[in-house]
Amino acid sequence: MFAFLAEHRDELFPESMFAGWYPSSNGRPSIPPQVLAVASVLQVLQNISDPEAAVALRVDLRWKAAAGLGLHDPGFDASLFVYFRRRLAANGATDWLFTRVRQVVDATGVLRGKRRRVLDSTVFTDAVATQDTVTQLIAAIRRVVREVPGAGEVVARHCTAHDYADPGKPRIAWDDDQARNGLVDALVTDAHMLLGHLPETEYGEAAANAVGLLALVAGQDVELAPDSDGRDGRWRIAKGTVRDRVISTVDPAARHIHKTVSDYRAGFKAHVCLEPQTGLFTAVQMRPGCGPEHHEAALATELLTDATGPLAVLGDCAYGGAAIRAELAKAGHDLFCKPAPLRQTTRGGFTLDDFAIDTAAGTATCPAGHTVALSKPRPAGERNASFKTFCRNCPLRERCTKAINGRHLTITDHHDMQAAARIQAATDPDWQDEYRQWRPAVERGIAHLTAHGRRLHYLGTIKNDAWLLLRTGAINLRRLINLGLAPTDTSWILTKVTN
Repeated sequence: MFAFLAEHRDELFPESMFAGWYPSSNGRPSIPPQVLAVASVLQVLQNISDPEAAVALRVDLRWKAAAGLGLHDPGFDASLFVYFRRRLAANGATDWLFTRVRQVVDATGVLRGKRRRVLDSTVFTDAVATQDTVTQLIAAIRRVVREVPGAGEVVARHCTAHDYADPGKPRIAWDDDQARNGLVDALVTDAHMLLGHLPETEYGEAAANAVGLLALVAGQDVELAPDSDGRDGRWRIAKGTVRDRVISTVDPAARHIHKTVSDYRAGFKAHVCLEPQTGLFTAVQMRPGCGPEHHEAALATELLTDATGPLAVLGDCAYGGAAIRAELAKAGHDLFCKPAPLRQTTRGGFTLDDFAIDTAAGTATCPAGHTVALSKPRPAGERNASFKTFCRNCPLRERCTKAINGRHLTITDHHDMQAAARIQAATDPDWQDEYRQWRPAVERGIAHLTAHGRRLHYLGTIKNDAWLLLRTGAINLRRLINLGLAPTDTSWILTKVTN
């Protein structure tokens, strides 16, 4: 990477690429944008901070050679990295490296004729600490005081649970449930008093966001006290966790992301699409970690727009749902996405595939040979099959159901397609060979993506998405260099044969 940038940085990052980013009557910037571009590529590859990158540019001869700086050149202050990113954002060019490298990829033709794409996602940890209910309430009230004119006077007059000018936590016996619930009750009351007495005026964006965040955190973790009649305004910490819970007022977009039922992480989820033969990322997105609109299946079609025509799409069971399978099949893609495993109602018992479901005839036959009619389709397309009395004296009951009223089946409108997909994944050797050969490539790509850790440096989805595009663009560039990337008079070529 260092040698390539030292020799070919001008071809990779021509001056014309940055012409529209610095509209100024004061002449050219003191630090050429090509130097900032090279430093940003090296910084994101090593996943180091702005001050660390500035030091490397000052003392590391490899960095100096890559950026074209002299031996005694002092480099520049770390704040210029921030300035450069802001300049990119202002010009809508946060994807500048990913796009530029994709132009080089297209020029080499390395993806031409390659019709496989592998989808996956991975979790990145947010840049802030998860906050408990008390910390969130206090931080949200302080934010309203900072952003909303007149809020400070309201707090001084109506809010008494805590000294909100004190940066520390309230001084209570934290191991005393009664004291902790009393504090939460008082803080929620303060939040409602503040929201109810704010001046009625039109807020700017920052003030409106602060007020909305306070209203959210004041209600997401609390419920009425057990002996409250609903009118006295007494609260306690709620039992359980609400869906889509805000975990930090510093970064409201961060969420808890469950990898398993018991294992969860706090942060964001990176969705990636990779061409497995070359190992190149073709599309990436950083999204919040929960919500149906951010699920893997909801983003699959967006990640496949880099190529036209039918593709062989590979993915794990997150992409094997009925709706996304139908959507991808309609687009003409060949699917190698594992269907989700069926749930057994008893250990080692029968699953849905052990029943003979004939959706055309509208019947369902159980493993014991009893046949019942399917109900009429519901508005969502689902149909039911209830075996009821057939289960009472059935010798297979213990392997089939524990329900008092017998086995009950729910048949979706995509049942035939999903059943065929499960059979194919379990019995078709060609399908299995394709999946086993090419699906692991995305795991290697994610390993490169997370090689320097999963801790993010920025707040919010937008900035972290810009980082993901920069990181994957740099990884793609490194991959191309390993394949022998070299410029010609008018284009780019690869001097090594891809595997």
